[in-house]
Amino acid sequence: MNTENTTPVLLHIDASPRGARSHSRRLGRDFTASWQAAHPGGRVVSRDLGHEPPPFVTEAWVEGAFTPPDGHSPDARQAMAKSDELVDELLSASEIVITTPIYNLSLPAVLKAWIDQISRVGRTFTMGPDGYKGLVGARRTTIIVASGSDFRPGGPNGALNFLEPYLRGVLGFIGLANVRFVYAHSLNDGNPQREASLAEAGTTARQLAAA
Repeated sequence: MNTENTTPVLLHIDASPRGARSHSRRLGRDFTASWQAAHPGGRVVSRDLGHEPPPFVTEAWVEGAFTPPDGHSPDARQAMAKSDELVDELLSASEIVITTPIYNLSLPAVLKAWIDQISRVGRTFTMGPDGYKGLVGARRTTIIVASGSDFRPGGPNGALNFLEPYLRGVLGFIGLANVRFVYAHSLNDGNPQREASLAEAGTTARQLAAA
């Protein structure tokens, strides 16, 4: 779907299962507020994966994604309906922000489930003699990450950060190459860097949203 010459749309994907105590949610609110101020006619579409998890890929989903629609079973049609809804949201957006914690050195299962749902041959990527080609196109994507320790690339635990390389790889696979990361790190209770890290991440998020 072509997003040029249309109302700006920000797709906000939130992967935190926590509510008011979630740092990534708080930073996401900072980002969306600044984005709306910079785009007064724009629209924000919010997808709360933490509280409304997308379904995992099932046998019915595989049937629906890789066989002709006229032969789909009722379960396959239902699986594709949800996947199509999520893909349509993605393709309708002119910009994307993903807010997420780091869990066990990587991304929450709900975020992986969303990625599986929107990674669709013929819709967000193609396969051909020359390999894979992403179809999503140029959409600025910001990923805001909250973590108890410092998992920033080059930081004390950067070598254990499997979230960033995976997200860069899989989003690039579907065509999202313009990806920026914002880290709120060292957020464990009692860490002396906690408040400064949150403040810096909030400032960076607001600046990126307004740019």
